[in-house]
Amino acid sequence: MDGWYVDDRCTNCDVARQFAPDLITEADGASQIIRQPRDEAETRRLHAAVFACPTRSIRPRSGRPDQSLDPFPMALDDGVLICGHNSQHTAGANSYLLLRPSGSVMMIDTPRWSRELAARYTALGPVTDVLLTHRDHVAHGRRYADHFGARLWIHEGDLDAAPDADQVIRGLEPVEIGEGVTAHPLPGHTQGSVLYLADDRYCFSGDSFYWSRTTGDLEVAESVTWYSIEELANSLARTAPQLRFEWVLPGHGDRHHLPADEMSQRLQALTERTRRLHPQPIDFTAVRW
Repeated sequence: MDGWYVDDRCTNCDVARQFAPDLITEADGASQIIRQPRDEAETRRLHAAVFACPTRSIRPRSGRPDQSLDPFPMALDDGVLICGHNSQHTAGANSYLLLRPSGSVMMIDTPRWSRELAARYTALGPVTDVLLTHRDHVAHGRRYADHFGARLWIHEGDLDAAPDADQVIRGLEPVEIGEGVTAHPLPGHTQGSVLYLADDRYCFSGDSFYWSRTTGDLEVAESVTWYSIEELANSLARTAPQLRFEWVLPGHGDRHHLPADEMSQRLQALTERTRRLHPQPIDFTAVRW
């Protein structure tokens, strides 16, 4: 398995680096292999990066990646798994499976479409809902929802991106969409951005905020906030006091687990920092992954 490299299709989406940060780094606006894996554990981490990468840019010079080492869906905690197999049509966004006490499953955003992948997800239990966080991540939503016989959710602010959604979240007030699961409208990244909170433990933040390995803290991606950074600041100020969670699980950027009290303190500090931000031109290179 020697001779791993990143090919020139890489879009610098950061997905691979999230799974194997000790093996893959960012250089000249793209991912780059730092060194080859040294043992079985590192080989498995590299394969997680391989099978998550939306452009399939991480490759061995000889042969193909070991399909038996595809770890997805991969458990992050007792109640949540990450889907892997990120899609180019969602700019490489992460997607998740939320396990419910009833034995059913909710999908938050979507991986690339594949019947084989859909079968893996339904093996965990019947998927009842596909929850879209915002317009950038709608690709494959309808197809997965129809395959599962599930309800497709989106906020009215981004409804034009998924006009055939089954359930439309309206206004700015939190909405309970299932036992223990609440949708919190959070306009800012887009007009219809939504944060999904589950069991006071899991926060599916879409592209509203994420964990940065660079700063070691919660951050907003102000340089790619399409709708309004001022509106995002207002949304955080309104919503942060209502949120309690241990896991931040974003679409883009890293995920992280902390005690709920510490996460609340960091979210409040992020809210204060975001108040001081001003609109700026879109610049993907300025995101602090």
